[in-house]
Amino acid sequence: MKKAIQIIFPDTRHRWCLWHILKKVPEKLGRYAEYHAIKVSLLSVVYDLHTPVEFEEAWHDMLVRYDLRNNQWLNDLYEERNRWVPAFVKTTFWAGMSTTQRSESMNAFFDGYVNSKTTLKQFVEKYEKAMESKIEKEWQADARSFSQRLPCRTSFAMEKQVEEVYTISKFQDFQQELVNKIYCEVFSCGRSEYEVIENDEKSREKTFRVIFEKDEGEIRCVCSMFEYKGILCKHAIAVLSRNRVQLLPEKYILRRWRKDVRRFSSKVKVIMMHGVRALNISDIERSALLFMMLLR
Repeated sequence: MKKAIQIIFPDTRHRWCLWHILKKVPEKLGRYAEYHAIKVSLLSVVYDLHTPVEFEEAWHDMLVRYDLRNNQWLNDLYEERNRWVPAFVKTTFWAGMSTTQRSESMNAFFDGYVNSKTTLKQFVEKYEKAMESKIEKEWQADARSFSQRLPCRTSFAMEKQVEEVYTISKFQDFQQELVNKIYCEVFSCGRSEYEVIENDEKSREKTFRVIFEKDEGEIRCVCSMFEYKGILCKHAIAVLSRNRVQLLPEKYILRRWRKDVRRFSSKVKVIMMHGVRALNISDIERSALLFMMLLR
């Protein structure tokens, strides 16, 4: 897959499945006497650190503390850390999907249409049927977004602002972040830098650094939720509220989540050329088709 992606998607960020990597922890590290402590430390290093520098320092400390410096599996993973460690991949937009979720969604997308015995010719035909089903579901979701209105849970103007333009599912994502800002305590650390302490009583206290350039309407949180998911995080929302910002800056209202945007997949057509069925699809879908063929 790595080679195929480099050929078909030369400008695409290739991410590894974190779930499949961590699934191998018992097999690769179970022989160590301090296995349980190693596992807890590994999960903390992977999930709890926000920046590449923090990760690298903690990773090396873990290897020294548990005498893991000669473990080839861990060393190989470290060499490819930019492909799977959250601190490295979260600054790239993934629409909020983890790799396992993406895999599961692809399996569900083709479920009932293709299997391991499907030929390439059959795949093209089945792909069309799968796309028709996807388009129908998107039409239904779009219609629901226009016909149904979810009630706001707060009196904040930005919640009403987002509710009016976003699809139901994405408005719910933003709404949850807005509500959860009550767990965030904001402290000013300078003219444009803030420290946000989150404590939701379900997990241990966490600290996040947020930069807010008020004149430019630019806000950045170390958690990188907006960069990764396309939804502004509760830490950033708490800082905006602290500065009496009533509405989200337009740059944080993404076009892709708007309910008045026609999806590219709804424009898929099927044509006949010289007796062979061909798909008139977007560049993205064409690349995906070529990629599937290459993997076969």
